[in-house]
Amino acid sequence: MSSPIRILRRSAALAAGLAALLATAVGPAAADGSDDVVLRFDTAKTYTMYNADEGAKAENGDFPVPVFVMPSENGDARNVEVVVDTSGLAGVATVSGGGTCEGAGPVFTCTYGNLQNGDGESYNPFVIHGVDGVRPGDSGTVTYSATADNAAPVTGTTRMTIGGPTLSSPGREPGVSGLAPGKAATLAPRFANNTRFPTEKGVAVQVGVSDGVTLTARHSNCFYAGPAPTSAWCTFPTKAAAGAAYRTSAPLVYTVTQPERLTGEVTYTWSSAPQKPADHTVRGTGAPLTLIRTANQTFDDSHGRLAITTTVQVDYRPVTATVRGRVGDTVKVRLGLLNLGPGRIRGDEEMGRFEVVPPEGTTVTSVPYTFEGDGGEWACDRPEKPGGAFVCEIGYDRFYEVRHDGGTTAIDFHLRIDRQVPGAKGTIRTYNPFDRTPGNDIAVIPLEASPAPFYRPSRHPGLWAAIGAGAVAVLLLSVYRRRRRNATSS
Repeated sequence: MSSPIRILRRSAALAAGLAALLATAVGPAAADGSDDVVLRFDTAKTYTMYNADEGAKAENGDFPVPVFVMPSENGDARNVEVVVDTSGLAGVATVSGGGTCEGAGPVFTCTYGNLQNGDGESYNPFVIHGVDGVRPGDSGTVTYSATADNAAPVTGTTRMTIGGPTLSSPGREPGVSGLAPGKAATLAPRFANNTRFPTEKGVAVQVGVSDGVTLTARHSNCFYAGPAPTSAWCTFPTKAAAGAAYRTSAPLVYTVTQPERLTGEVTYTWSSAPQKPADHTVRGTGAPLTLIRTANQTFDDSHGRLAITTTVQVDYRPVTATVRGRVGDTVKVRLGLLNLGPGRIRGDEEMGRFEVVPPEGTTVTSVPYTFEGDGGEWACDRPEKPGGAFVCEIGYDRFYEVRHDGGTTAIDFHLRIDRQVPGAKGTIRTYNPFDRTPGNDIAVIPLEASPAPFYRPSRHPGLWAAIGAGAVAVLLLSVYRRRRRNATSS
């Protein structure tokens, strides 16, 4: 088994090529020097560059050249350099620089530098460009050699092939709603070969499901990833004709297995270059799937996708309070929602919101929030017109520090009481797409306003100081006048 390698970022396009069996190209054993190390290429034996029907439109920059340093006591590999020769692709592809190595083709030089003992590195040295006129199975070669200051040179070769026709899928399948956890459902994958090439080596479909969903391992021509599989790989010997469409003879079975799961997804992809993923080790024992030809289809997507919505709900109930104070006061009122479950909103699922219409006779002056040491005055979106609702999306960062999944999410509204309005009531309404109990989504926000006091203490200390100084001056003047009168009388 190949040792793990630290891989630089690259996309997952043309997965069939990356799934090819790894070939190990090892140079001579360590040379006489006691400090020498051994390098090894962990490159693909064969690699699918692009599909024949793509022709000159194809572009692929995902071919990796990983170099590994065999574990030893001799330290790191010093000044590792890799030279890649693509001249063997003439007639089946052209290449250009990928940005990580020097050269514009056909030869590229990649400076890997010092590599840690027992570890490795991988670069994508070039970008492949398709050419017109190729057919499935056409091929060329790429050769590469690695050198280091303290390692013997190693070489390797990869056969670079042209894949079979692109098989298209319908994209979004009709969704499934109201599926109870634990109840099985089915999906029959479909595809169309909208090219001029038949599939010479049969076809394969890979099916995957999202977290909380599992597939049932059944068919003998399918391999599954583990005993509770979330992925299946099924192969068919059928040579799909050019311009034809097909579906599986029986549907694949899936089940939502997590009781709190609200949504799920099943996806599938068809390939005309079948290569079984290494981690699909459990083989089905039932009758094999076959393909059934259907009416021609103009599918134009690379995947099929089935969205699932379960019967599980997330019930929100408003958290409300009374606006209580004297006219002119600004008071805090904590408003929000209580999550009653039983489902749990996860990841990219919409968390929902609550909407507040304040009572008549009041004005919302702010809804302050903090986030990562910063903050602002408005956690909720303000209404465009007077009397409208403040919209509070609890999935936003503004609610991060007060949001409690499965509990209460609430925040302080600062409201100024402008006047007494007998019987005035505002409203608070909760919403999320998984709340199927609408009867408890609305609550009132009562106003209890007392009259303003005859005088209202000022909040400005300077004013109080001035008033105090004036009072003292008046008192001193009064004492002075009294003493003058007493002196005159005497």
